[in-house]
Amino acid sequence: MAKTALALKVCLAVLAFAANSILCRLALKGGHIDPFSFSSLRLLSGALVLLPFLFLHTRTSLSVWRPLSGFYLMVYAVLFSVAYIHLDTGAGALLLFGAVQFAMVMYGLFKGESLSVLRASGLMLALAGIAILLLPGAKAPPIFSAVLMIVAGLAWAAYSITGRKTQNAGASTAANFVMAVPMALILSVLSIKEGHYDAAGISLSLLSGAVASAGAYVLWYTLLPSLASITASTLQLSVPCLAMLGGVVFLGESLTSRMVFSALAVLVGIVMVTQEKKPTV
Repeated sequence: MAKTALALKVCLAVLAFAANSILCRLALKGGHIDPFSFSSLRLLSGALVLLPFLFLHTRTSLSVWRPLSGFYLMVYAVLFSVAYIHLDTGAGALLLFGAVQFAMVMYGLFKGESLSVLRASGLMLALAGIAILLLPGAKAPPIFSAVLMIVAGLAWAAYSITGRKTQNAGASTAANFVMAVPMALILSVLSIKEGHYDAAGISLSLLSGAVASAGAYVLWYTLLPSLASITASTLQLSVPCLAMLGGVVFLGESLTSRMVFSALAVLVGIVMVTQEKKPTV
């Protein structure tokens, strides 16, 4: 029962992650808002929703202020938005979560986790899947936007890794959002000449921050200590597939054979990498 409840929480977080890709792409593709304003409003609305967690846990407030975590969150949010100007929803999510998983696998290896033949083969297959997506061609994503999304994924991985140490998911997530807001606002001010927004853009930004980010990130932080036991990292890999489907349904994006093959290679490869060891008899 406990594992079922945790799996349901992971599924909710996964749906929210996919929703963020769709909401961001909707706002930027329609020219409703610039990426820096989108990021700032997303983080600001998330911070406002999460503030009660700080007031409810005043005794632990000092321990949850980790500036590096706030920085990682800001880097992820800003680069995520800038990259999505020229990336399809599914391709962006695939690059993002591919980078996240690779970084977390490499971190695990650095910390002493073993790499069996199965896991090594899966890692190579997933790398090949990313390479398929990035190969030159009519449907290849712009390389600069792809690199930005990969760096955003690395920032999210760093944010997730540091989140393993938290003792209070709600307060820690609230503190991270609060610290990320001024950094994102500085970038918005520096790019004010390119800034633009309308009612739809503001609404999509607030929806992304207050609904799809704030609650989902609290859930994510509560799950981080248990990721290995319930294979949440594997479940997270459904995000690119959900984002691709959302891009087709809500944005009219095409589902190319390149994206399908790339997604399958990455998903199968990382499932192989994240397979739990079976106990020997």
